[in-house]
Amino acid sequence: MFCKKCKSLLIPEKNEKGKVKFICRKCGTSSRSSDIKIVSVNPKKDKLYFVDKKEADELPTVRQKCPKCGKMKAFYWIIQTRAADEPATKFFRCVACEHTWRDYS
Repeated sequence: MFCKKCKSLLIPEKNEKGKVKFICRKCGTSSRSSDIKIVSVNPKKDKLYFVDKKEADELPTVRQKCPKCGKMKAFYWIIQTRAADEPATKFFRCVACEHTWRDYS
């Protein structure tokens, strides 16, 4: 929604009764709208990445100790899970017990 007075973006704010009011940060004008519902979204939820057995056969294997069973062989894949200027996340999966874990370094 935009301000009718100055055409700036209206920012939603909840009052103590839980009702939503839209306020213009530029000129201070406020308005209410009963037909808009605000839904909160958690952008920091982890995404799950799956690798099936067919893909696993094509992935490289390394000597990496499994934190679950202690075996020393796992395959890995790398995914950019954070911002581009941060290092990629390396996922490991144990060849023996199929436990999956990640390394952020």
